[in-house]
Amino acid sequence: MFNLGSMLNLGSTDPVVGRAHTIVEYPAPALFQYIADGLFENYPLWSPEVKELEKITPGPVQLGTEGRQVRIDQGRRTESRFKISAYEPGVRLTLLGTSDPFRCTYELQAIHPECSTKLTFSFELLEILPIMRPLEGLVRVAIRDGAERTVQNIKRLLETDKSKRIS
Repeated sequence: MFNLGSMLNLGSTDPVVGRAHTIVEYPAPALFQYIADGLFENYPLWSPEVKELEKITPGPVQLGTEGRQVRIDQGRRTESRFKISAYEPGVRLTLLGTSDPFRCTYELQAIHPECSTKLTFSFELLEILPIMRPLEGLVRVAIRDGAERTVQNIKRLLETDKSKRIS
C-alpha cells in the first residue's frame, strides 16, 4: 500500500493498537446480540463519546452493513463512516473505517456457555497523520485507555441490566 509517511521518513507507520478484555457474566449469544445486532441502539450507551449514530444501509445488521458516526473526543468533533467487515454470530464483530483508517473488533469467547463470556475489544488506528506523529505516545495512551473503558462499560451495562431482571 502507498504510504507517504514511510516514503518521507516521517516516523513510525505501524498501527496504533489498544486492546482490553474482561469477563462478562452474560452468555456469548446474548452478548453478541447486544453488541452486534443492537449496535445502532446500544453503541452510544457504552461509548458516550458517540453523539450521532446512523445506519446507512437498510435491513438488519450483517456483513457489509454501513454506518456513520459523530464523536466528541476530548472536545474534538469527528465524523466517520464504517462498514461491518466481520460478522460471526457469537464470536466476532469488526467495524472497518471507510472514511478514516481505523478498525475495531469485538471478540467473544464463551467461558461458561450459559453464563459468562470473555470479551476482547481492540481498536486499531491504521495510520497516523504525519502532523500527529510527535503526539503518537499520547495517542497510544488514549487508545489503550479507550479500549479498557469500552469493555468495562459493556460489562457494567449488561451485568447491571441482568441483575435488575433477576430481582
